[in-house]
Amino acid sequence: MDLADLTRELEELQAQALLAVDEAADAAALDAIELDVLGKKGRLTGVLRGIGSLPPEDRPRVGAVANAVRGAIDSALAERGAALRSSELRTRLVREAVDVTTPGRPIRRGTLHPINETIAEIAAIFGQFGFVVYEGPEIEDDVRNFQMLNIPPDHPARDLWDTLYVDVEGHLLRTHTSPGQIRVMHQEQPPIRALLPGRCFRYEAIDASHASEFFQVEGLMVDEGTTMADLKGLLDQFAKAMYGADKRTRFRPGYYPFTEPSVAFDVECVVCGGSGCPACSRSGWMTILGAGMVHPVVLQYGGLDPERYQGFAFGMGVERIANLRHSVGDLRLYMENDLRFLGQFR
Repeated sequence: MDLADLTRELEELQAQALLAVDEAADAAALDAIELDVLGKKGRLTGVLRGIGSLPPEDRPRVGAVANAVRGAIDSALAERGAALRSSELRTRLVREAVDVTTPGRPIRRGTLHPINETIAEIAAIFGQFGFVVYEGPEIEDDVRNFQMLNIPPDHPARDLWDTLYVDVEGHLLRTHTSPGQIRVMHQEQPPIRALLPGRCFRYEAIDASHASEFFQVEGLMVDEGTTMADLKGLLDQFAKAMYGADKRTRFRPGYYPFTEPSVAFDVECVVCGGSGCPACSRSGWMTILGAGMVHPVVLQYGGLDPERYQGFAFGMGVERIANLRHSVGDLRLYMENDLRFLGQFR
């Protein structure tokens, strides 16, 4: 093969490569052409293997032609690649165009869980009477949970609570928010107006009206000259604010070891308005909380002189308050995280 043959073959290779580059439909096709023509094992390398058969004086001439061919093909690849990228960008811009005037997807607004919302409403009502929210630990000891509340180890009232103990030293998951009374009395000096919301735990069979995990709100007022009339007036106002100004209320005798006297506080049935229905067992009344005057023994455990100070306490189940507010019949719904249920409370 002489100089003329190699030069002609290089020119033909260039023409074929430039045509292929011009017809390439995408970047992948360009990559394939570059590999086929200019790669280490490409067609240009194959042609240049014939240089060795040329006279020494002809070899530089072939090299110059080969460099020109490579340069022309590189330039064509770069130019075609830029054109393809520009075309792909235009196509993508058209395909992915966003009409900023189109209304967006509606954003689902979150809401407070009905239990949290009910606690907040209870706190807001009692806050108008000077009650301050305190928090206590969910893990208590037997002394605060029972003994300081006038419930010694052999007291029959312990049967009212199915307790979950966490160790052999007597630590337990609190069965009620009442231990907070002791903590507040140790922390503050009268006059005391404390509200203690929190989660409680009992070993219960779970059904529509019972749960092993539930919420309570405890209230405590201690001052000189505090009376049962103060308690009744306060709870009357709470019931009217929560359920309506026209609702009647009443006290009934009750029993709690940490209050004496103790009462159950009823509100006129929110379902039938007092005429009697299955929801209120045909009585026309619904019990919403228990209350009473703080037992002198509990005041002493709280570090206060029962001869000088008197107090009252009340405790309510938040789920029951929420049930009556929203006509919910099964407290398990609050813990199931079903958005169809929770989305109703807005």
